[in-house]
Formats: sequence, C-alpha cells, structure tokens
Amino acid sequence: MANANDLRKGMCIRYNSNPAIVLEVMHRTPGNLRAFVQVIIRYIGTGKSADVRFGSTDKVDLVEVERTKLDFSYKDHSGYQFMDPDSFETITFDESFVGDVKDYLSENQRVEILYVEGKAASIELPTTVTLTVTESPEGVRGDSANNVQKMAVLETGKAIQVPLFIKEGEKIKVSTVDGGYLGRA
Repeated sequence: MANANDLRKGMCIRYNSNPAIVLEVMHRTPGNLRAFVQVIIRYIGTGKSADVRFGSTDKVDLVEVERTKLDFSYKDHSGYQFMDPDSFETITFDESFVGDVKDYLSENQRVEILYVEGKAASIELPTTVTLTVTESPEGVRGDSANNVQKMAVLETGKAIQVPLFIKEGEKIKVSTVDGGYLGRA
C-alpha cells in the first residue's frame, strides 16, 4: 500500500478490484478545502479510462508490473510473432490481444509488453512510427488551394489522410496516439 501522494505516471494500481495504469496525476489544494490527488487511469482489462479523486492521505493498492521490450517479427495463421532481442525466444499473441495496435506494427519494430501479475496485459507503442505508403492516388493539378489532403494506404493496411505531395513508396511518420500524419521520415 502506498499513499495517493506517491502516485506517478506509469504506475499500476488496483482500483475497484481491477488493475489500472496511471496516465496522469494532478495534486490539487483548493482554497479552504483539504488537498486531494486527481488521477486519470486506464483499466488494463477493458481499456476504458476513468477520472478518480483520492484524498492526499488515502492508501492505494499498487500492482506488480513488469515491462519487457520485444521486437515484432511477423504475422501468420497462429497469430502475431514477437521475439525477445536478448534470448531470441519467440512469443505469440493472438489477434484479439494485439487489437488496434496491428495498424502500426511493421517488421523489426520494438514494442513494450506490459505484464501485470505475470500475465501479458497490453502492448505499448512508441508515440510515432515510420511506415511506408503502399497506395496513394495522384493529386490533381490545381487542387492545392488550402491544405488539401488525400487518402493513402500504409504497409499495415491502415488508411490515413496525407498531403497531396506524398507518393507511393515514401516513408512517413504516423502518430500512434491519434493515427494522424506527422511528416516525411
């Protein structure tokens, strides 16, 4: 057990008997009231977020978390294959576990797997990834009045909006937070 004042971003706590990752911590002291800690958490099992308020002296149940870096190798009929870069051991995760992360996975990409109480809980991507454009229609000449965008399909199959000057075969940076185009790589 730890005090709510000791909470930091990235810690894992048990709230309502479910493990949750702390996304944001704010210490508040309103004028004539007692101090409190406002925390935004994301439940590991469901992926839903919640805004929780603890008194500054409340006790919080911490959960043991292990983070392991793995390299994505390939996808086959049995699932998504990841390799431990130290031991070269292959670990397979099924498509339901990988979820929307698959839209940002490319070969040899390093990701962080979060293990809660010895069980794989989630895959954490870097905030930006570099992907190759596989399909992109040509921009129409004279179609550049105000930041006009077009659809492009990436190597993972994800379709995003990109500027007109992006062509097939180019590498671009994509945000894993909102799925938006960030620039050329």
